[in-house]
Amino acid sequence: MAGMPEWSEADQTLAKALQKEIGAPKTDGLKLKVKPLEAPKEPRGGGSDDIGDISWNVPTTYMRYPANIPELPGHSWPNAVAMATPIAHKGSTAGAKVQAATALDFLLRPELVEQAWKYFREVQTKDQKYQPLIAPGDQPAVDLNAEKMEKFAPKLKPYYYDPAKYGTYLEQLGIAYPTVRK
Repeated sequence: MAGMPEWSEADQTLAKALQKEIGAPKTDGLKLKVKPLEAPKEPRGGGSDDIGDISWNVPTTYMRYPANIPELPGHSWPNAVAMATPIAHKGSTAGAKVQAATALDFLLRPELVEQAWKYFREVQTKDQKYQPLIAPGDQPAVDLNAEKMEKFAPKLKPYYYDPAKYGTYLEQLGIAYPTVRK
């Protein structure tokens, strides 16, 4: 099992300081234990994702991993802070390990695939069928941003992370980790 990443003192310092800075309900930093698995629940809304068409056509699981600081408002500047830090790297690495182990489970235990299809057909999509909003022949409008990409891509290139020269993206940007208010 992958387990929770080992958070450094710097990781916890940044997490607690940011939670405090925005007035989060809890300011105890990064989680130390993996939450136990739960049985599927009735849909109740929540986050968005890009797998809608897939999850309506094949059994799908959604995994969460600790690549961000808990108790922050989604889609906001505080939630973006961790993305360039070791917190995101450690959490994403843990998530990748879980995804790889899950893929191995399904490859080595065909009965899990059968169980997933049974649940998908007899519970998830038993009474509700998916109607896509786009037609099979519709193409993505990739040309709409071509002019902007040509204009801004060269200006952004110096900010691409270079792991051959720097240990972290923050180091490349010259930012001390963690940087918090006193």
